[in-house]
Amino acid sequence: MSQQDIVIKIFQFAILVFALSLHEAAHAWMASRLGDQTARMLGRVTLNPVKHIDPIGTILIPLVMLFLPGYGGFLIGWARPTPVNTRNFKRITRDDILTTLAGPASNLAAALACTIALVVLVHATPTGALAVRELAGGAIDPTLMTASPVIFPMALIFYLAILLNLVLAVFNLLPLPPLDGSHIFRHMLPYNALRIYDSLGMISLILMLLVGGPVVMFFVRPALALIDAVLLSL
Repeated sequence: MSQQDIVIKIFQFAILVFALSLHEAAHAWMASRLGDQTARMLGRVTLNPVKHIDPIGTILIPLVMLFLPGYGGFLIGWARPTPVNTRNFKRITRDDILTTLAGPASNLAAALACTIALVVLVHATPTGALAVRELAGGAIDPTLMTASPVIFPMALIFYLAILLNLVLAVFNLLPLPPLDGSHIFRHMLPYNALRIYDSLGMISLILMLLVGGPVVMFFVRPALALIDAVLLSL
C-alpha cells in the first residue's frame, strides 16, 4: 500500500466519522424542533463525534473495510442511534418521518455543499481547476499530491465527502430494519405486516450484505456521474 493510498484512507475515515456525526445530529436537531428534547438533553445536537461514536460501527468496521486486503466495496458504518421519544411529538407519524428524513437529508446537503466548494475551487486557482478535473475524470496523477500539498488534498477531501455522503444517504434510506428507510416504510404497513417486518432481524442484515451494495450504487453512480460531468464542464 502506497503512502498516497494510506492518506486517502485516512481522509475517508475522517470524513465518514464526520458524516455519521452530522447524520445523527440532524436527527436530534429535528426531533428537538418537533417537540422531543430527549436527544438534546443527552447532548446529541452537536457535530462532536465523541457524542455519536459507536466503537464497532464508527471505528472498527470502517477501519477493517479500509485496510482489509482485497476489499473493494464501498465504505459504510454507523453511529449510536439517536434516542427519539415519539410520544413527545404533536403529530406522531408526520414528525417521526421528518425526524427520520433529517439524517439522510443532512448528508445530501453536505454532498451539495462539497460540490459547490469544488466549483469555487475550480474558479479560484489553476491548480484547483486541475485537481478537480483530475478527480472528476477518475485519473489521478500521483504527483499532484506533492506538487500541490494544500490544494489537491483539499479537493480530494471535498470529492470523497461527496461520495461518502451520497452513499450514506442512500444506504440509510433502504427500507430494511433498523435503517432510516424502515422507520418511514413501517408507517405504510398494516398492523399484522408490521409485526413481521419489525422481526426481520438477521434476514434484514443478510439482505443488506447481499443487495445493499448494488442497490446503493445503482442510485449513487448516476448522481456522482452528473456531478463529475458538471465539474468537468467548468
